[in-house]
Amino acid sequence: MSGQNNIALRAQVLIEALPYIQEFRGARIVVKYGGAAMVDEELKRSVCQDVALLHYVGIKPIVVHGGGKKISEVMERLGLQPQFIEGLRVTDDATMEVAEMVLVGTIAQDLASHIQAAGVSAVTLSGRDGCTLGACRIPGPNGADLGRVGEVTSIDTRLINDLIEAGHIPVISPIGRESSGAPLNINADTAAGALAGKVGARKLVTLSDVPGLLRDREDPSTLISQLTLSEAREMLTSDAVGSGMIPKLQSCITAVEGGVERAHMIDGSRPHSLLIELFSEEGIGTMVVGD
Repeated sequence: MSGQNNIALRAQVLIEALPYIQEFRGARIVVKYGGAAMVDEELKRSVCQDVALLHYVGIKPIVVHGGGKKISEVMERLGLQPQFIEGLRVTDDATMEVAEMVLVGTIAQDLASHIQAAGVSAVTLSGRDGCTLGACRIPGPNGADLGRVGEVTSIDTRLINDLIEAGHIPVISPIGRESSGAPLNINADTAAGALAGKVGARKLVTLSDVPGLLRDREDPSTLISQLTLSEAREMLTSDAVGSGMIPKLQSCITAVEGGVERAHMIDGSRPHSLLIELFSEEGIGTMVVGD
């Protein structure tokens, strides 16, 4: 009898998912991938399988990934000391070379391989490919020189569109191209938020190490399930938003301002959190919507 109950439960899960699959079939969804889910191999495999499943049910996912921990790890192995100013990585020429090597040559390839192991073609892109992410350098706090750290100034979606229409999943590294053609290191949350609106995504889903936005950073029970755009802008100036959450919340704001219907911050360390957020009534994390 227990076996029959398990089968019935699985069937019920599929039935619950059906209206969400119907709603988002054909839609584009940007998945910003970072945090613990990138470090744990089992979680990484699970997330990539979830992304492949989205493709199989007719959704068109676009993956934007980070990789700060891996960059620091490789720098230290090479005898380079990572430096930060108020959480922003100082990116001199040597650091930029390592960042591009790690993000484009290692992490993106690894994610694409996992997605392809689930049976879906994935193609890696740097923001420099096809001039996808035009960028300019930004100053650090109090005018500090951050080196090759940039912000997005223009987005060319033609290459992304071509890949999606050909049945591939784009896996994008947040490396921008300044006017000289040289690479710039862009925060992955910032890149994902800017990109989501430009590609016409219905949703932006950010996978991170936290359950979402908390009113009290020390109390998980104060999770904010939904914010309007105006409320989100107000939260940016409050003590409730720590330095690590600022680019994530700003990314959601940028996406919604750019026409994305909903932007989510969820705990990527929770198995299949992406599918739970998209295909169930439960919903998890924090969602930002328009006013």
